[in-house]
Amino acid sequence: MEEAIRQKLVGRALGQERGERVERAPGRSILERVAAPADLRALSREELHGLCSEIREFIIDVVASKGGHLGASLGMVEMTVALETVLDLPRDRIVWDTGHQAYVHKVLTGRREALWSIRQFGGISGFLKREESRYDSFGAGHASTSISAALGMAAARDLQGEDYRVVAVLGDGAMTGGLAYEALNNAGQSGRRILVVLNDNGMSIAPNVGAIAHYLTSVTANPHIKKLHDDALHLIQRLPALGESMGEIAKRLEVAFKNALVPGGLFHALGFRYFGPVDGHDLDLLLGLLPRVLQREGPVLLHVLTRKGKGLAAAENDHESFHGVNPFDKVTGKSLAPKPSGAPAYTAVFGQAMEEAGEAFPRMVAITAAMPSGTGLSRFREKFAGRFFDVGIAEAHGVCFAAGLACDGARPVVTIYSTFLQRAFDQIVHDVALQHLPVVFAIDRAGVVGADGPTHHGGLDLAYMRCVPGMVVAAPRDGNELRDLLWTALHHVEGPFALRFPRDTVPPGYDPKRPPKLLRIGSWETIEDGSDAAFVATGAMVEVALKARALLAERGVAVAVVNARFVKPVDREVLRNVREKFAVLVTVEEGCLAGGLSDAILEALGEASLSTDGVGRLGLPDAFVTHGTRQELLDLVGLTPDHLARAVVSRLGTEAP
Repeated sequence: MEEAIRQKLVGRALGQERGERVERAPGRSILERVAAPADLRALSREELHGLCSEIREFIIDVVASKGGHLGASLGMVEMTVALETVLDLPRDRIVWDTGHQAYVHKVLTGRREALWSIRQFGGISGFLKREESRYDSFGAGHASTSISAALGMAAARDLQGEDYRVVAVLGDGAMTGGLAYEALNNAGQSGRRILVVLNDNGMSIAPNVGAIAHYLTSVTANPHIKKLHDDALHLIQRLPALGESMGEIAKRLEVAFKNALVPGGLFHALGFRYFGPVDGHDLDLLLGLLPRVLQREGPVLLHVLTRKGKGLAAAENDHESFHGVNPFDKVTGKSLAPKPSGAPAYTAVFGQAMEEAGEAFPRMVAITAAMPSGTGLSRFREKFAGRFFDVGIAEAHGVCFAAGLACDGARPVVTIYSTFLQRAFDQIVHDVALQHLPVVFAIDRAGVVGADGPTHHGGLDLAYMRCVPGMVVAAPRDGNELRDLLWTALHHVEGPFALRFPRDTVPPGYDPKRPPKLLRIGSWETIEDGSDAAFVATGAMVEVALKARALLAERGVAVAVVNARFVKPVDREVLRNVREKFAVLVTVEEGCLAGGLSDAILEALGEASLSTDGVGRLGLPDAFVTHGTRQELLDLVGLTPDHLARAVVSRLGTEAP
């Protein structure tokens, strides 16, 4: 791929920090005087407090205008300012979990003005990216990775005889993910010098679920436990002497009591020295505490309590809605995004189909990974509370949990974004497919997803699901077919079934009152016939192919459109007929070409001893695509009607009118 095209695909890293300090002109705000973290150390304590207020207002202004992830960053203002004041960045390392918390970090590391371009095509990323800034030690858009990465950096430091400090900042639900505990276990036994800052705001996107989440906050939030603690110490002090001073006995029993009841007991058992919980909004406390904990040898965990959305009343009162937002009125909190057109989103159609299926299939259950609203399951959760399971940010567990449900007669539908389902691939293979269990995988956010960018694009699911033995892989062309495919999947009992759909609105013609149809597994349909060439498209690309067909018809080119709604198995009969009729055949998929629909077609043609000459392949390129609007990105990767029409004309050559 040419370098110019590659640069477009990865996106321009605007707002690279230059590292120089900004001259302090009279009347300038405190924030304008900070061009890099080193500038923080020249500010007085009073100025640092003022800086926190200015940062909070600035982030609210930007996100209210442009949209983005808001709540977690507002909760981390004081903690970020304290960390970057005390540390020597970029020599020291901060590893942020996902980046939802890191807008403040971007502001302090030379990307203040570039924040106005965040998540826009050509602008800076909404997450951390190593190529965007030398202050971004590690890039991530998925949760629970920070401790593992930070421990790797600490090991590399020790191997090279260096002495820089390494800090992992996790939270916003990351402690519901198993990877965090694997890393804690390894880091604790390693004895390496590393600081883990646990940002405990009680939320991921939806409220945190599970025993660990409750454990982390129950003691600090429960006045009865605090009273029990105080009464026990008072009783200890009244006991008669037993060979030790009352002070020594009280101290020992207080430590035992604390280790038994508060989060420190868990982390102490894993090999960490525990500090906290402390107020994550008390800047003076943090500035005094951080130098001390950073001097400690071995692994240390600092537990800070923050309020998600702090500083914006609407965000403090509605954590879930203000996790990630469209532009909004910062006074009222009301969204300023255009009202959606009459066509519903695929996710909304799926949610309606799940309610419908819940009535028809009493053994059906729904599973999500910390995304009940994002996956369209909020109403299912309300209607079928006992059949809805939110496993937290634990996709691998969720899939294995589904396998267990299926073993004993339940019909689980695992609803996870394409990019997040990658984390559960071993469970898909080992726990579900190998045992031929009828688990349905509803894969949302398939294809390009827009502003979240390369960490969230769902470009690989067709390939990674198609290679799994016994897996049925399907993609609906519209809302009606989404209902049909879910209905078909729940009737399929011979093994797992995957259906994927994009982050987009459904094409015109959706009829929620139309009864769902049972489709024959592996069946395709020819929607439009032609005489010159054929598109074989899957999923949302069928509608794009139909629009391309209309453009070509204006030029006198008659193109057939085949809906390859099943990517596995392939409809060999329809494929043979199309191949024998048309010299030019163009496959279209919103996924990677390696292992996807086009490869399935080429394999089937080869097995049938049919020619592969004249077969064009359109899909996502062999690169990680940048962020932008969905339409901008489809245009960038060549999946618009105009691109499809040109692909046909170029293959027809001189024979094209």
